[in-house]
Amino acid sequence: ALAKALGVSSDALVEDSDARLVEGARAAALRSDTDLGELERIDELIGRFPGWAKVLADTHARVEGLERVVEQLSDRMTHDPYLGDALHEIISAVTSVQSTAAILNDDEALAPEWQDRFHHNILADSGRLAEGAVALVNYIDSAKTGETGIAAPQEEVEAWLARTGHCPDFIERASLDGVDAYLAEQVDLASNASRQLAALWLAQMQADARAIPQHALRAALATHGLAPDMLAQHFGCGIDMVLRRLAHVPPAFRAEAGLPSLGLVICDMSGTLLFRRPLDGFPFPRFGGGCPLWPLYQALRQPHVPLCADLITAGRMGRRFKAFAIACVSSSARIDLPAVIRATMLLVPDDGPTQDASATPVGVSCRTCPQLDCAARREPSILATGG
Repeated sequence: ALAKALGVSSDALVEDSDARLVEGARAAALRSDTDLGELERIDELIGRFPGWAKVLADTHARVEGLERVVEQLSDRMTHDPYLGDALHEIISAVTSVQSTAAILNDDEALAPEWQDRFHHNILADSGRLAEGAVALVNYIDSAKTGETGIAAPQEEVEAWLARTGHCPDFIERASLDGVDAYLAEQVDLASNASRQLAALWLAQMQADARAIPQHALRAALATHGLAPDMLAQHFGCGIDMVLRRLAHVPPAFRAEAGLPSLGLVICDMSGTLLFRRPLDGFPFPRFGGGCPLWPLYQALRQPHVPLCADLITAGRMGRRFKAFAIACVSSSARIDLPAVIRATMLLVPDDGPTQDASATPVGVSCRTCPQLDCAARREPSILATGG
């Protein structure tokens, strides 16, 4: 009756539905460069035309999804190591077959034993060529089944961890006994390299779980809250271990403890991302380095000094996050060798105001960042130049 009296759809009076439509329609409006003088009448649009408002919000969400695909494909075309290696392997095999065939064709007086050797070489190289071609076709086909496909062992490991909620049940076991058999059963880990890499991460996660058990972490969170420095002091461990452990607790534990979904990224001293757990609203690049303004990279300049920063993703509809970062020496230091340092950054969603000037605007990577006047930019953005 109320909806009829107001002349609007009853769906428009449902708070959750209305809020989602308002957010989507407002985001679509802010993306446009047209006059936004009627932005304050967005509630009227949704109230009288909820169907059209939903179409507008859904279209905006679709555009955002397509932009993410463009970002990932741009990363792949620019930095994909597997594609270059696969093409090099095929070209090398073709060249070898061509050279061997030319020798057999040009030298009629070639001894039989040498002819046999060259025939064997052609057989081996043709087999290598066929394997390389099949691998390349499978790789390209895998890209068609998802937004990016699997490009490297690291991505196979990340896909597997994503399927397990970034908390494989194996990490709660007492030891690594049987880890090889366990990993051999994981269908996402298709290569030996990915299984070896997964074993290293499992060992790290298991060590973190032993140092910070779930029951003790639950009690510590109730006392200290989401404060990595206090939690590290409580457990007598490094802050980097706390950051990793918080990102790898089971979803049920996270819900019980009142923790939001958390993002995690780890890099080495070259800035290469070794591990990525993306977060809604804060994706990580699959190839190449990230935004140089991330606290992750700032931490590399001052090892063992914990950092905390408020971040906001660049763009009109930026989202806020709180970032905790620290860089630590990851192996025993030696006088005659450079220190091996890894930086870790944990991302926590923040519901604070997006207009807060104290938050640092950051992007995913320069190639796909809309912050055109950034002093740290290292290459033009495809969002401004069209690629």
